[in-house]
Amino acid sequence: MNPTSGFIYNVFEWITRFAYLNLLWILFSLAGGIIFGFFPATIAMFAITREWLKGNTEKPILKAFWEYYRRDFLKSNLLGIFISIIIFLITIDIIYIQSNTNGDLTWTYIPLFAFMLLFIMLLFYIFPAFVHYDIKVQYVMKNSFFIMLINPFNSLLIILCLVPIFFIMKGFPALAFIFGGSSYAYITMWISLHAFNKTNKKNGNPVNIEN
Repeated sequence: MNPTSGFIYNVFEWITRFAYLNLLWILFSLAGGIIFGFFPATIAMFAITREWLKGNTEKPILKAFWEYYRRDFLKSNLLGIFISIIIFLITIDIIYIQSNTNGDLTWTYIPLFAFMLLFIMLLFYIFPAFVHYDIKVQYVMKNSFFIMLINPFNSLLIILCLVPIFFIMKGFPALAFIFGGSSYAYITMWISLHAFNKTNKKNGNPVNIEN
């Protein structure tokens, strides 16, 4: 196989991997009734992208996905409860502010949107931290927040990478269905791993000091 053919083969192989992983994410989310399946499927997707980034690409994707999905089913849903509560509270605040017709509460949009921005950036690290560190859910939240604060460049880099992908997939919805989840997981996992390594070097020891 000549270099050009080898390159083309590798490109199509990775396209197939991303599409297959995204399909498994959708199917396993549906298998759990979405409510109970979304977070285990998302964790499994991030765990596989982490293995890919570490160079471990030989294990069958379906087998690995099922192992992560089953192993972290309860723990990932517990994480999902924390995330869902925060999203619910944000939604309630937005509805309450919008329902206030006299405008007395419009100033509260500023701290609310600031909190929403922090929460979105926190979400960039929550799933990668979950699969990278073997720690309890409360420490996943704490470590993700800590890593987010001390790595603003990495957070900005994630945004810069995701924004153009968002607009591309917005223009071509089929791409979002085929690659949306897996591409997001790969990008955030890749940048998060750099943030984790940098944080560990700064502190001289791993972040996951709590077990």
